[in-house]
Amino acid sequence: MDRAALAPLVDHTTLGPATTPTDVDRVLAEATEYGTNVCIPPCYLERAAHFPSDLTVATVVGFPHGHHDREVKREEAVRAWKAGADELDVVLNVGRLKAGEDDAVADELGEIVAAVPVPVKVILETALLTEAEKRRACEAAVAADAAMVKTSTGFAGGGATVADVELLGRYLPVKASGGIGSYEEAMAVIDTGADRIGTSSGVEILDGAPE
Repeated sequence: MDRAALAPLVDHTTLGPATTPTDVDRVLAEATEYGTNVCIPPCYLERAAHFPSDLTVATVVGFPHGHHDREVKREEAVRAWKAGADELDVVLNVGRLKAGEDDAVADELGEIVAAVPVPVKVILETALLTEAEKRRACEAAVAADAAMVKTSTGFAGGGATVADVELLGRYLPVKASGGIGSYEEAMAVIDTGADRIGTSSGVEILDGAPE
């Protein structure tokens, strides 16, 4: 896959705990230059208004652990959409899933999906889940009418794997995120079926792609 074809599949990301306005401006400028999307913290969404209107801007909700009160999570999603987010990456409540509260997980996600007119990606945090739990998490995302499932936040000691992309792709389109730092790593998950890549290494990945 050449650079032009790959760029729209990349969510160029800065979400670390020390992310500054300067970091966000850099990622926005790089995304504009390379033709990628961006994923930035919700507190910096207004900075994207100074960049081209066709730039797809994603942000996160319930990040990074998904433990927010469900009403707070829903309100965060609505505020992010109103602030200009084109897509929302929402962290699933892993603890409730592990406790067997699948209906509560699906209901929470469904409320968020229903509250906003933009695509919602559900972050599963696959490194913390068994295979059976990954399946149940995907089923909750499907029940909530989510647009996509995403493997990881990148902050739970694991990231995207080919096996997880293959499994999740049986349920919904997949955003592979966490630990993808090169063109070869990006293509490994794309060839397996990933529809989107989340990475803080978007420039490095695209610089490694053929022209």
